[in-house]
Formats: sequence, structure tokens, C-alpha cells
Amino acid sequence: MRIGSLTLRSSLFLSPLAGYTNLPFRLTLRELGGLDLATTDLVNARSLLEKNPKALKLIESCPADRPLAVQLFGSVPEEMRDAAAYLESIGISAVDINMGCPVRKVCRVGGGSAMMTELDKTAQLVKGMVDAVKIPITAKMRLGWDDQNLTAPDLARTLEDVGTAAIFVHGRTREQGFGGRVNLSGIRAVVEAVKTIPVIGNGDITTPEAAKHMIDATGCAGVSIGRGAFYNPWIFLHAQHYLRTRELLPDPRFEERVRVMCRHLDLMIEVFGETHGCRMFRKVAPWYSKRFGPANEFNKRVVQLAGRAEFYRILDDYLGWRRQFLDESGELKPAYRPAALVASFMEDQPQATQRQQIPVPNGPVEVW
Repeated sequence: MRIGSLTLRSSLFLSPLAGYTNLPFRLTLRELGGLDLATTDLVNARSLLEKNPKALKLIESCPADRPLAVQLFGSVPEEMRDAAAYLESIGISAVDINMGCPVRKVCRVGGGSAMMTELDKTAQLVKGMVDAVKIPITAKMRLGWDDQNLTAPDLARTLEDVGTAAIFVHGRTREQGFGGRVNLSGIRAVVEAVKTIPVIGNGDITTPEAAKHMIDATGCAGVSIGRGAFYNPWIFLHAQHYLRTRELLPDPRFEERVRVMCRHLDLMIEVFGETHGCRMFRKVAPWYSKRFGPANEFNKRVVQLAGRAEFYRILDDYLGWRRQFLDESGELKPAYRPAALVASFMEDQPQATQRQQIPVPNGPVEVW
């Protein structure tokens, strides 16, 4: 598919999640396959222009991490324009404008979801960015501020008129946060509101079947996956295969899940150093263990992780403890197997197995 001047090999995208979609995680996903355009954590445009070290760390990349979009938030047109020009100058492939973040500190300064309430002002800001660079400018939005103000179709139409190259839309309102059911008809209304640019759907894509269902039900050109990638880093590879062949690939074996978890840790240490990388990995490892079956013994120790050698001691002890839940063939006994993930909008699934809200680990994701 195409987004402005970019030709992409996949219609599956990595959504930005504050504090989590950093370089190590993006590289882990890219090594597994199926992902092309990924987006960084949201970055304050002013902090980027001031060369704030934290902002520069958020956009850290490498040749293997391409194509890459950086997501900006801010409400000062000159700052957003100049930040986009800077990103273009260092080789970033696209700039995404955050119009969907519901967290108060972003909305309070006129960024995030607050941009959905002032269409003319937002259009002028975006046009200034589009006119300043050659790389695509895209926008990430929610359906609206609340159920009484579903402004996404009007905003999408306005943004298309000023040159926005693509729209990413999360099928919930700002008021919903990450709770409740994703509104597929709301996403479809955004698709129908624009004439020529692609609309990418987002929200509760936890399985290949969910990705196909959202595309079929809304007519969107692709899907963007955020928290679903933390539960299942293979989702891009498996969803891409399913969209092409209608064949479901088998779930990764436990040994493969452990291998990828260890690779993720190695990349965290490589990028952030052992002390800080291991500290950050405390909130990452429990995502992997959600698909391990019983993991209490692992989780209660890994959340205090301080070093690489300690991690492998924790892992070795856990592998021994976990054997009590295995059958003669080395597989988890049926009673201990994790339940299948099911998207909130999969209407043909039994209600009892649907997730009304995907739980997330403690940290900024809970309020992002």
C-alpha cells in the first residue's frame, strides 16, 4: 500500500504506546516479520527542538528500524512545523500527529484528543507541516471526545483537504480510554468520509482473525496494532500470512516465546545499558509470561530484576517450577493453558470469552 510517497510492503502497522514502543521492542518485532512501518512513542515537539535528551532517546533508531514514523504532539504550529522539518532532515520516513491521546497532560496543552475539538485551528497547524516537508504527514485520532461528539469523520475530511497522507483511527472515544467495545461502524464512517487517502483502523487487534474482521467490516486499508503486539509479538507475521492465505499459522511454542523474550532483553540492555535496560524490562517480561501458563513464581521475581545474570537465574528456576504443570509430552496440561485472546468486537465469538477491556501492566499505558 502507499502512504504519500511511501510504498509499504505490509498493511499492518505498529501503534505508538507511550513508554513501550521503543527501539528494542520495534527491533524484536521486525526480526519476527510482518511489520513494515512502525511509529515511535509520542514525542513533545518543543522538547525535540530543544534537543532534550529524553526526547532524543524516544526517537533513537538504526538502519534495521526502517521505515520509521515519529509521532509528535503539540499545539504550537511553528514548533510542530519545525520539528517535522528536523525529523525529515535526519531520515525519518513519516511524521504522525497525535490527535488521539486521552491523557490529561497532553490534552491540557491542546494536543492529543483536544485537537479534535477545534477543526479549523488543527487544519492550519497540519497544513503548515505538510507544506514544510516532502515526507508524509499522517494523523492518529480517536472517534471523538465522547459519544455525543464523534468528530472523526469531519476531522478526517478536513485533514485530507490540507494534504494529510493517511488517517489512523482508534475505534473508541477519548472518554472511553481503553475500555468498552471498539466501534467498527465509527471507523467505517471515517473511511467513507475521505476520498483518496488510506484510513488505518486500530483497537483490540489481538489475533489475525480480528485484523481481517476489522478490515472487512470497515473497509479500512490496514490495521495498526498496539497492545496486541505485547501479548503476541508474532501477530504481524501471523496476520500478514492470514490476510494473504486465509490460513492460521500455529501459535509459537513455549521455547520460542522464551527465546524471543531473551532476545528482547538483550536489545534492551544494548540500547539502554544493563541497569536501566533491566529495570525497564521489569514491565515487559510479564507480557510474555501471560502466555506461559502458570507464571507466579516468574513474575514476582522478574519485577525486581536488576541484571542479566539474575534474569537467567530467575528463568532457570522458573523452568524447573513450571514442570509440575506439564504432561508426559512436555506440553501444558489442559487446565493450565492460557485462554485464547478474543477482540471485543468479534460478535461471532461467545460473549463469555470476549474481553471488555484488555488489561495492561502498571505504567503510562494505563492512561495513554
